[in-house]
Amino acid sequence: MTVGWQRAKYGLRAKYGLRNAGWRVLILALLCVPAAVSAADNLAPASFIKTSGTEFTVDGRPFFLTGVNSFYVTFGSKDEVIRVLDDAVATGANAVRIFLQPVIGSLDGSTATIWNWRLEADASDLAVRGMYLLSWDPRANRMAINDGVNGMQKIDFLIAEAGKRHLRLIIAFLDFWAYTGGAQQMRAWYGSQDESSFFFDDPRTKRDYRTWVRHVVQRVNLLTGLIYRDDPTIMAWELMNEGNARPEALRLAWTAEMSAYVKSLDSNHLVSSGHANVSEKLSDLMIPTLDYGTWHGYPLYYNLTVQEFNDLITEFCQLAARANKPVLLEEFGYARSNRDSADAYATWLDTLTRDPKCAGWIVWQLASRQDSGRYPVDEHDQFDIRNDGSAIWNILKAATARAAQTREASRASETTGEIP
Repeated sequence: MTVGWQRAKYGLRAKYGLRNAGWRVLILALLCVPAAVSAADNLAPASFIKTSGTEFTVDGRPFFLTGVNSFYVTFGSKDEVIRVLDDAVATGANAVRIFLQPVIGSLDGSTATIWNWRLEADASDLAVRGMYLLSWDPRANRMAINDGVNGMQKIDFLIAEAGKRHLRLIIAFLDFWAYTGGAQQMRAWYGSQDESSFFFDDPRTKRDYRTWVRHVVQRVNLLTGLIYRDDPTIMAWELMNEGNARPEALRLAWTAEMSAYVKSLDSNHLVSSGHANVSEKLSDLMIPTLDYGTWHGYPLYYNLTVQEFNDLITEFCQLAARANKPVLLEEFGYARSNRDSADAYATWLDTLTRDPKCAGWIVWQLASRQDSGRYPVDEHDQFDIRNDGSAIWNILKAATARAAQTREASRASETTGEIP
């Protein structure tokens, strides 16, 4: 896993430094996809997601996760946020994964922002339009948290709107990568050039991280009146998106320490690492204060064929069974220009659905129309999933419907003793 991979994964970085039979079966399931929930429906989820063995559960019933990632909804306009959430509902998704961002230097410029905070472009191209969550306060000589309308109030809005649509949110407290600041900006506050270990080892950045986590977990949503830790719309907290600390012993120690800290503040929500975990083969899964495992899969960057990646899915779900915890494929993508792209998605999603040891998926990534009226332009890795009636869109939509049917049939068979 490399920074170069991450630049590719976001797609826009190039500009800035089943097989057929299975496919047809999945398409037929489109008829079963539920209609989008109206934004006027104010009934948010009422129960917290839990775990039981390799499954997520809600109210004691299995909850198979079919989700989408969106990296720009924390700083997009209200209309852009709504379009993403509505498109997520249109796929039949039940969850959206996000990162809390951006992080900047100081507002007065005396402490540099290490990325282009003033960029003028679409939100999908990392134009944040003056929005930020964390900054450096040179007068107080410490981290500052932005609770304003261009800060945490945008997160309030996102959570409230997700709740209206009965969507669960998986929220990473921070991103490791520097595209909108993340952990790299926070170590830069202290003059460090060490991208791999400083943030995870220095007592100042560890203090800042704990302060940020406590602030988020204990925040009262100004729109719903709920403290974040008491809101079932939030499915889980992730410590960091792809927190690539080195050496591995440091990553595991930091993960154990910070997951225990989150648990001490919030007993309602699940906690995971958010790590890619492919090369490490889910080495953090046995940390007791992590409720489930995460992994990120991109065949292109691991030089895997479609079938080899399918085999990897089976392997990682088997690791879930050994640990008796859910394991979630929470990022994966395949270029839409590949001739076999639709069949590839259909194959992988079918494997995830049929294997009872698999807990679900979150595809990278859902990209909706921007305020400019266009879809994000991603001609680099082409992982974007769009509500455009394309073959990949229809495959994803059908797969979410089929997942619900298959898992419900499996539960029914367990009750009656019949083979589904």
